[in-house]
Amino acid sequence: MKDFRKQASLNQPRTGQSEQAPLPSRQATPKKPAVTGAIAAVWLMLQTVLVSPAVMAQNPPPREPLTYSGLIEKIESGQVSRIEVDPVRNVAEVYLKTQSRTASPQTVTLFTNAADNELLFEAVRANGVDLDVQPSTDGSTVTWLLTHALLAFLLITGLLMILRRSSNASGQAMNFGKSRARFQMEAKTGVLFDDVAGIEEAKEELQEVVTFLKKPEKFTAVGAKIPKGVLLVGPPGTGKTLLAKAIAGEAGVPFFSISGSEFVEMFVGVGASRVRDLFKKAKENAPCIIFIDEIDAVGRQRGAGIGGGNDEREQTLNQLLTEMDGFEGNTGIIIIAATNRPDVLDSALLRPGRFDRQVTVDVPDIKGRLEVLQVHARNKKLSPQVSLEAIARRTPGFSGADLANLLNEAAILTARRRKDEITMLEIDDAVDRVVAGMEGTPLVDSKSKRLIAYHEVGHAIVGTLVKAHDPVQKVTLIPRGQAQGLTWFTPNEDQGLISRSQLLARITGALGGRAAEQVIFGDAEVTTGAGNDLQQVTMMARQMVTRFGMSDLGPLSLESQQGEVFLGRDWMSRSDYSEEIAARIDAQVRSIVEHCYDEACRIIRENRVVIDRLVDLLIEKETIDGDEFRRIVSEYTNVPEKEQFVPQI
Repeated sequence: MKDFRKQASLNQPRTGQSEQAPLPSRQATPKKPAVTGAIAAVWLMLQTVLVSPAVMAQNPPPREPLTYSGLIEKIESGQVSRIEVDPVRNVAEVYLKTQSRTASPQTVTLFTNAADNELLFEAVRANGVDLDVQPSTDGSTVTWLLTHALLAFLLITGLLMILRRSSNASGQAMNFGKSRARFQMEAKTGVLFDDVAGIEEAKEELQEVVTFLKKPEKFTAVGAKIPKGVLLVGPPGTGKTLLAKAIAGEAGVPFFSISGSEFVEMFVGVGASRVRDLFKKAKENAPCIIFIDEIDAVGRQRGAGIGGGNDEREQTLNQLLTEMDGFEGNTGIIIIAATNRPDVLDSALLRPGRFDRQVTVDVPDIKGRLEVLQVHARNKKLSPQVSLEAIARRTPGFSGADLANLLNEAAILTARRRKDEITMLEIDDAVDRVVAGMEGTPLVDSKSKRLIAYHEVGHAIVGTLVKAHDPVQKVTLIPRGQAQGLTWFTPNEDQGLISRSQLLARITGALGGRAAEQVIFGDAEVTTGAGNDLQQVTMMARQMVTRFGMSDLGPLSLESQQGEVFLGRDWMSRSDYSEEIAARIDAQVRSIVEHCYDEACRIIRENRVVIDRLVDLLIEKETIDGDEFRRIVSEYTNVPEKEQFVPQI
């Protein structure tokens, strides 16, 4: 027993520690894992012995391929029991007598020509071998069927897509005549009357419309009726659409907004259908507001086109007229329309009962510009030195959109120059950019730069020394847009009416550049830089003669203010005066321009010294502001400012 335990201990697997103490008996006695391993090993050996012959019988070793000549030999020796010929694949499947029934036949490729296989068939007949023909499925047939099935599937799919699209198109056709107006139950435009500045008169008119909608009993108690329509008229950018947004934000009633061009379509009758649908929806939500922007696209005069008007547009206008004030009245619907071409609107559209009020939204005056600047400066970081009043004074004729763009350009310039606040320098540069264009590359010192300097100083010196001319704001040689140099004049106040002396002063100042070129450099060095000046001069002088009655021809208006061809009117330009009067008009225009040009040349000749100094300073600094310019001129003239020359005719 002792020897047996010793032998068993030697058969235990080693754990890597040769001097390990023997384990207790309750841990060393289990022998089940060793017995299980022995049983598994015996089972694997029996499986190998018993299964391997069967596997070898089912999967015999690969046979050598049977050749055509070998087939004939096996047929003649009687080893072949059956042959199946497949004419599609041109092969013969051979079954041997020695192979089992489950074994696969051997394949022999036949000759393509049937006559070459005659020797094989003779051997088959001579030895009594079974011969059978078993054609396999033709692959080309399957391919043909699959191809045609795929084509049929694609055709059916295409037809279904066409039918689906046509059904969608029919559905869209049913909605083609529907109104495309944007509808808001309560228009939250984010714009109130407090956000609209510079057009106080228009705001007061429209605030009554809002009061009509909110408290109609205040007006109906005294017999007043709510206005049917309000037409906002004014130049582009003055705030017509902004006013409509403010009305929508203040009124708190359903609001429809649409553009006039959205009524007109290529198909006849669609515009009228959209007008009917729009007013149908408006009646269902009355009281409400309908805002039509750019109504001149649909409301132009009927029958004014060359060769007849557009039938579709005229039908749309007729439907709009009927809906606004036709046989059936519209209660509680206020139409607000905006246009910058009131002269082309149909007279039936402008009559009371349709558009009862026409509110003019014009460019703001200096007080209005200051209010607009204060509104747009709320979210801008302005330097304490920036004077909005000075900006408003410098920007006569600017609309609200122009002023908003001005402050935005100044903010962009400030960010580009990496400053924290907008200063007057950025404001001035923004005004120059908005009016004249982007700043160009400064000119290098050359003859051309000096000539441009004399040209600009000629404008400035004549404008400074001629009475009734606007004061000089600055003179610069920095190119902007198409101009190589600029002279800015700033009026002291908004000028609604312009006097004869002011027109003559402007003509003389505009000719100062050409006069300086001729006096300083001579006739041979006169340049094309005065081309735009001469156009303005000719236009002002001709208007003085033909429209304002400021010439020897007397107080006559010889030309209409509408000179362009529009909607067939004035298609043939017809003269309102005789050939003799035309010659006298030309003579008067020439006399005015020549007299002002002589005055400009005389001012240049008599102030040559100060002009030379100003030119040298301008070439050195490239920009001279108005105060410095007037100070230098006063040192040489020794007369009160603006009192030296008064052009007369």
